[in-house]
This record gives sequence, C-alpha cells and structure tokens, in this order.
Amino acid sequence: MSLTPPSPAYVSETVRLALREDVGNGDLTAQLVPEEQTARAQIITRENAVLCGTAWVDEVFKQLDARIRVEWRFADGARIGKNDVLCTLEGPARPMLTGERTALNFLQALSGTATVTRTYVDAVAGTGCRILDTRKTIPGLRLAQKYAVRCGGGTNHRVGLFDAILVKENHIAAAGSIEAAVRAARSTARQVMIEVEVENLDQLREALDCGVDRVLLDNFSNDQLREAVRITRAHPRRAELEASGNVSLDTLRAVAETGVDFISIGALTKHVRAVDLSMRFL
Repeated sequence: MSLTPPSPAYVSETVRLALREDVGNGDLTAQLVPEEQTARAQIITRENAVLCGTAWVDEVFKQLDARIRVEWRFADGARIGKNDVLCTLEGPARPMLTGERTALNFLQALSGTATVTRTYVDAVAGTGCRILDTRKTIPGLRLAQKYAVRCGGGTNHRVGLFDAILVKENHIAAAGSIEAAVRAARSTARQVMIEVEVENLDQLREALDCGVDRVLLDNFSNDQLREAVRITRAHPRRAELEASGNVSLDTLRAVAETGVDFISIGALTKHVRAVDLSMRFL
C-alpha cells in the first residue's frame, strides 16, 4: 500500500484554508515577540501512536516563512512512543508561533486516524481480511484521512461517488430490483467496480447472479456471514465480500474469521480522537 501523500497542490490548499481560518488578517499575539527573534522547538508525542501528517506540518511552516527548517525523526506510518521527539524546528520565532496550532491540528487528527486504523488492522492479523474506510469523513479532508488510513495499514474504499458504484437499498428501491440497478450500472461508459449492498441471503444470490464485483453484507450475524461465504465460494460467479454494520473492536476478530474479504469501519474517520502532541520551544 502506497504511503505517498495526496498531491502537493491538495496539501497546500488544505493548509491555506486552515491558516486563513486561524490567522485571519494577522496573529496579534505573535506580534509581542521581537521580529528578529529566532527559536528552536520540538514536537513531542505524549502517547503511543502511529504518525501521519508530516507533509501538512512542513507546508504550514513553508507558507508562513520558508526560513523555518523542519527535521523529522520519524516518517508517516511509523509507530511512535510516549515522549518521543517527532521533529525539531528552527527559524524565526513569530511564524513558528503562528503555525503551531494549525500544524498540530493536522498532525494530531491524522495521527489519530492512523493510530485507530492500526488497532483495527492488528486485531484481524492473520485472517486475510482487510480493513476498509468509508466516506464518513471530515468535509474537505477526505483525501487526508484516507491517506491516514493507509498509514495505519488499512485499505481505502472508493474515494467518492465518482470512482466506484455502490448500489444501496434506496438505489434498489428506485431502480426496481438489484438486477435492474446492476444493468443500469453496466450501461454507463465508465468501467468501475460495481458493488451491491444486500440485507439477506436471497439478495446475495441475486447479486451474485448479476456478476457484481463485490457484495456488501449489511448487518449480517456471524452465522449469516459464514453462510454468505459458503454460498459465494460455491457460486460460479465469485465476488468479494465486505461486512459492515455494528462492528466494534470487540467483535471485529470474530467477523474477520467468518471468511469475508473486507470489513468496512466508519469509525476510522468519523470518530476522530486526536493524538496528544505538543510543541515546546527550547
């Protein structure tokens, strides 16, 4: 799985918007520091975590003052421990103070997503099942959060509505049937993954008969998941199976051991708990 961050243009734009939100027409408090003052600082973690967001930190200080140098001791995706020094910064004090909160906001939020993802990924280790994210993301930061999922060892589901087709309950109701919805999906010019969400085993069979790429098993019990795996493996048109709905860290391993290919977890990006970080001047 690639750990290449989103494009520099995307990182730059998200940072620009965040700085505009925080700084507005000027940092009134930083002006109390002499303009010529220089400083050295460190960013430290106060808990064990998985690091993510270094490109955003670099961009924050680049936009504020290119003279600020940031030297990282860890790369995105690395496991970091309590009290580890993540990086050192050196340069003009005023812009360093101005950028502190914005830089830490990106780093703590994205590291939080990477950290919780790694917890879920570790919980299914050895089962062959992969952990997927969803579209339940912070508006405007989806690519950043999906990158954080990869840093935590997870796998990205579709980015948005434009790069895959996921036929859900309301689509089926509007189209008239699973078969009609899939037929309409195949009539589009774009060749993308077609996935169908099903709520019972009869719908699973119908989706398999349509030859879809993946089936999302919504709120199936573990016994139903095992039966879904059996049916799919015996069907001449095989499809990947994704389990979703009411899966917690406590129940995750048992779901993975049913034999499904994926488990999608909205909590990876929806329930963001920031990692405890701080920046300290030396």
